[in-house]
Amino acid sequence: MDRIELVKAIPLFESLEDDDLHALANKLREVRIETGDRVFAQGDEGDAMYVIEEGAVDIVAGSGKQKVIVASLFKQQYFGELALLDGAPRSATAVASRSTRLLALDRDDFVEFIKKRPDAALAIMHEVGERMRATNELMTRTVTRNVLEEEDQKLTFGERIADMVASFGGSWPFIFLFGGFMLVWMVWNSLLSVPLAFDPLPFMFLNLFLSTLAALQAPIIMMSQNRQSTKDKALAVNNFQVNLKNETSIDKILRSQGEVLQRLTALAQRLATPRAAALDAAKS
Repeated sequence: MDRIELVKAIPLFESLEDDDLHALANKLREVRIETGDRVFAQGDEGDAMYVIEEGAVDIVAGSGKQKVIVASLFKQQYFGELALLDGAPRSATAVASRSTRLLALDRDDFVEFIKKRPDAALAIMHEVGERMRATNELMTRTVTRNVLEEEDQKLTFGERIADMVASFGGSWPFIFLFGGFMLVWMVWNSLLSVPLAFDPLPFMFLNLFLSTLAALQAPIIMMSQNRQSTKDKALAVNNFQVNLKNETSIDKILRSQGEVLQRLTALAQRLATPRAAALDAAKS
């Protein structure tokens, strides 16, 4: 895939004309990163976006024991594209997981490109607007759901039986009932004589019965435990989605609050300027 196709594969630029794509592709510079080296670190200035031409890159959040690999990117994928728009500090660290060749588009070159091609700027703004609209639609959806209820609705008859057996087999009523059954069995066959004592000492039939019961009960309980693992995994995924939405919502609220404060400060400065000028005029 040539550089023009790589640029066109980026959603931010997919609506550009071929001439604009060619102009952007000419501004790409090659960067080589060895295995384990950083492309950039969390908190660094956002001065470029990158497209992977060869190799792979891990996007990492946090550090030390709190380090988490957010995403693993490979050939023809890209990262850091928001730096072209706001130049804000990096929110994560990018590390090459193997020897990698990148194509970098510097923010200064992108800004120069935008200034010279206003039509391309409008196309990019349209694409950003579409992505923001999709994000807002996603944010309005409810991700919290009753995962356990959804899993129960998918149960087959056999799985329901397995859950009932596992639930009853791990309860005190089962222990008392089974203990009473064994006590009656042993007392009956110990005190009575043949033919009433159908299983005299050493209770061979009772041993066979217990072995058969254990052999049947064990896989049924394991089936139920496997289903419980599936439930736990579904709960973990749902909790992650809820936490991610909450974090994104909080970040959006904080950004909106900061924008409001900036506008209020600017408004206060505008109101204070005429007042200060009037006071100076009155003094003179």
